[in-house]
Amino acid sequence: MLRLLAARGETLAVAESLTGGLVAAEITAAPGASKVFRGSVTAYATDLKRDVLGVDGTLLAERGAVDPEVARQMADGVRKVLGADWGIATTGVAGPDPQDGQAVGTVYLAIAGPDVEGMRGYADGGAEGKVTAPRLNGDRSEIRMESVRSVLTLLLERLSGERAENGRAQDTEQNGGN
Repeated sequence: MLRLLAARGETLAVAESLTGGLVAAEITAAPGASKVFRGSVTAYATDLKRDVLGVDGTLLAERGAVDPEVARQMADGVRKVLGADWGIATTGVAGPDPQDGQAVGTVYLAIAGPDVEGMRGYADGGAEGKVTAPRLNGDRSEIRMESVRSVLTLLLERLSGERAENGRAQDTEQNGGN
């Protein structure tokens, strides 16, 4: 993933809630991460999601912090605040107790990329962004670690998919459009 970002000349920022900095730690464990990783915001408290990341306060009041639209706004917000091409975000309930009416294991992972302004909704934001809702099982530690793996896999799939799509388009152009 870091190589793909570097090859594209793009950068990454992370907004974390339930993972508490684990996504950033995983990214920075890789040599050369500083070439593409701008930084992270661990917005564990709901007011930080609003005040630092720009998540809509009414949305937070009505739905709570564990919500797909909150995840999308977190990813978009960290991308803007830290000046990155891509933003990824995690929010959810790792346990041991439910939160905001959501069961333990409810997780929302989001990616925001270039031209995210056009992304609306939260089932799938199209080419620029995406929110997924894996239902995770296990204890607190397992849910948090699987959230880290899942959001990084989601980003890798998005970057690889775009690269493959761009490669196919170039291939078609080089073969006279056939």
